[in-house]
Amino acid sequence: MAHSSKSPLRTEVTAEEISAQLTEIIGDTIRQAGGWIGFDHFESLALYQPGLGYYANALQKFGTGPASGSDFVTAPELSPLFGRTLAVQVQEALQATQTQEVYEFGAGTGALAHQLLSTLGHSVEVYNIIDLSGSLRVRQQQTLAAFGDRVRWLDAWPEALQGVVIGNEVLDAMPVKLLARVQEVWHERGVALQDGQLHWADRPTDVRPPCDIEGTHDYLTEIQPQAEAFVASLAERLLASERGGAVFLLDYGFPEAEYFHPQRHMGTVMCHQAHQSDMNPLISVGLKDITVHVNFTGIALAGQNHGLHVQGYTSQARFLLNLGLADFMAEASLAERSQAQRLMAEHEMGELFKVVGFSTHDSWQARGFAQGDRSHRL
Repeated sequence: MAHSSKSPLRTEVTAEEISAQLTEIIGDTIRQAGGWIGFDHFESLALYQPGLGYYANALQKFGTGPASGSDFVTAPELSPLFGRTLAVQVQEALQATQTQEVYEFGAGTGALAHQLLSTLGHSVEVYNIIDLSGSLRVRQQQTLAAFGDRVRWLDAWPEALQGVVIGNEVLDAMPVKLLARVQEVWHERGVALQDGQLHWADRPTDVRPPCDIEGTHDYLTEIQPQAEAFVASLAERLLASERGGAVFLLDYGFPEAEYFHPQRHMGTVMCHQAHQSDMNPLISVGLKDITVHVNFTGIALAGQNHGLHVQGYTSQARFLLNLGLADFMAEASLAERSQAQRLMAEHEMGELFKVVGFSTHDSWQARGFAQGDRSHRL
């Protein structure tokens, strides 16, 4: 057999090349914008630029530990009992709203969808996934192949939604605006170029946090107009349908009084790479997740102001216990119980993660908030 002297074509792009190309695009965007872009614009490019952004490139993201090449673990990867327990709430909501569709936003690897579909069976006629990541869609399709055409991937929101909406760790990845009080003057913190490198740059602004923050000390925080607009859009589409539905959003965060506490002066922006955390999103762009904690008061108000009823707000631990996680754990192996315990442990996901629920009708009460509802703290 003859051997070619030419090197084979290399189709894989390295992480370094992804980051370099994305940084160049961000730099061009900054120059075209006159030398500065807001952090929300930067974050949108860093996470979602087609083919290069963190959620749009093909690099490994989800897994149970650094050995898998992943950057972080989410509840469905941690324990299949998460989805099995959440299915109890979804089943109740489907029955209460007399609907048969589920919409999951940001479905990750498809693990949660698999757990829900396996548990709910044909209570779910159609399982809709809306995800901005093309590379993750391929993985989801492989994971969910056994469910056939019951699973649909949507490229755009339908004008009306009818069913139960699920979002696990979706809100924290939506771009935010950074507000910085420096020497008692409020600025919007954005990104500029200096000697070809990305760096922070502040501009005075009339925009303010939703509540006064005590003191005159320098203070950095976030506001979340995109996440609130997302909830408003859900409300409008659910209310536009014949039967409406319900929404359950799970994420890490606080109510407004805690979110804008005077001592939380460094903000909550955090990056995750190889199960390590750092606070500098301007380096290794495209190679690490960028997240913020969620202001659940703003999320609840966005739903309420657009016609939804707030079903409840509580910790993930209390929500899952209300739905019977302890009983499921009692039937599980020791290893499975150990993993599931992390879903509830106060120092793990149990307290930091919260759940907020909405519905189009107030004629029923979601079981997940039956005890320990903290809506009064919002």
